[in-house]
Amino acid sequence: MKETRTFLESCGFPPRDACDLPASPKRFPDGAQYRFEIPSVEGPRCLQTVIEEAKKHGLTIHRISQGSGILLLTDHEIKEMLRIAKDQQMEVSLFVGPRATWDIGAQPLTLAGKNIGLGLRGVDQVVFAVEDIKRGCDLGLRGILVADLGLLWLVNEMKKAGKLPSNLVVKVSVQLSATNPIAVKILEDLGAGTFNVSSDLPLPLLASIRQAVAIPLDFYVESPDNFGGFIRHFEIPEFIRVLSPLYVKLGLRNAPDIYPSGTHIEPTAIALTKERVRRARIAFDMIQRYCPEAIMSKAGATDLAVPEV
Repeated sequence: MKETRTFLESCGFPPRDACDLPASPKRFPDGAQYRFEIPSVEGPRCLQTVIEEAKKHGLTIHRISQGSGILLLTDHEIKEMLRIAKDQQMEVSLFVGPRATWDIGAQPLTLAGKNIGLGLRGVDQVVFAVEDIKRGCDLGLRGILVADLGLLWLVNEMKKAGKLPSNLVVKVSVQLSATNPIAVKILEDLGAGTFNVSSDLPLPLLASIRQAVAIPLDFYVESPDNFGGFIRHFEIPEFIRVLSPLYVKLGLRNAPDIYPSGTHIEPTAIALTKERVRRARIAFDMIQRYCPEAIMSKAGATDLAVPEV
């Protein structure tokens, strides 16, 4: 094994999982170690709930993300979300709509075919995805969530060619699984701005990923049931120390899957959003109790994908 480990090291990768859990010297551009993200914010009413609940709990929420997709929001709803978020200097990351599980193919829905994840099937679906992104950007969106390797590459090429905004932040979904340093470095090289690592990885594996990449890592410290339902709050101080720069992300265990969302289940989506912010307060208290010296970004950090409206 020594020869292989030595070669890995010569390529710039850690030769083994980082069982020594070294502190990360990497930071966000503002010098901070961590930020908060609330996922599954499925529309303007949910976003308004995030803001109201964050104020109630004395929290700064740096980013909200959404999973149903740009295509299932009206122009008016997107504009309203972007206006609300800009007033708060908060990043908005909307998922690209087209995905394998919404297409007519059966394999992504089978036990053996779940490895397809939310990838895109065929060139037409890639084109549909780009059109979804262009529509969002035209409305002022500057943060997108992708789950397809080909789309990640194409978006990066379009940014370089001036076909998409150069400041568009591309957040890579946990659905585009990459669970070792080499795989995550490939995503970074292809244009990932941040990457949501798998919530079931132990700290030494996560630490080895951090050693290989500079982009922020997004991490469900509480993950939804369909991602395992893990509740890892007591590890948050070590996550921050070892994985900085880090988005502390609050999913919700014991909650229904609301994708795709819409007005027919809006009360449920709002209730879940409210509880995610409460869980964020629990996470924040954990940080203040065990690592109060950890540095959190202030609202409106210059590298956040704050909407341009």
